[in-house]
Amino acid sequence: MNNQPIEITVLNLHIVTPAGKNPIYPVMLRDEDGITLVDTGMIGQFAELQSALEHEGVQLSDIKRIIVTHSDIDHIGNLGALVNAVPEVEIWAHSDEIPFITGKEPMIKFTPERKALLPEPIAELAEQLISQRTEFKISKVLEDGDMLPIQGGIQVIHTPGHTPGHICLYFREQQFLLAADELRVVDDELVGPAPPATPDMPEALRSLKRLLGLKLEKVLCYHGGEYTDEPSRRIAELAESAD
Repeated sequence: MNNQPIEITVLNLHIVTPAGKNPIYPVMLRDEDGITLVDTGMIGQFAELQSALEHEGVQLSDIKRIIVTHSDIDHIGNLGALVNAVPEVEIWAHSDEIPFITGKEPMIKFTPERKALLPEPIAELAEQLISQRTEFKISKVLEDGDMLPIQGGIQVIHTPGHTPGHICLYFREQQFLLAADELRVVDDELVGPAPPATPDMPEALRSLKRLLGLKLEKVLCYHGGEYTDEPSRRIAELAESAD
């Protein structure tokens, strides 16, 4: 192994909503063997994603793997575009999420009602993504407790409820939790998953207990960004209130 430093870079993208721009936070990991992208942003954001990567000195061809925390449309939205651009890119995902990523099962939350809320160009791109899913090949099947050999070791924590195969990623060396949608930051406070977007809220709340005992300096939520105010204590409060 060489002495190239490991690096976690938070990418700041924006979903356009009727209420304005809503930031989301995919993550780019720089390791000795290349770039890992955790989640891909919303459909229609490919140019913004590519620009954010280039701002960090990264070309699409530098991406070796994509870790999918779950199959919501704002997390896999650019997966098809990335696979087209980098055909050899690896896709890693939890076993319970794979049917939704590869098209064996319908996308849980992309209902006709939700589709009707999308602007027509975005809805068309969404349909393209849905039709592409059967082409996605999963390179690595993730399970709860797996230690991934990147960033000094990343622990996979299965946190079902928001989706069946939703995962968080714990970076032990950095005492950093990538929470995806299991946690959010709302008005500067760490809170649980969004009930309207969480089909099995009781299971999602039980999943908070899987985050207890982690030594944490920082939590990154896909919606809301970073939280650094004693995150371990706050997660314990949330888990206790979920009983």
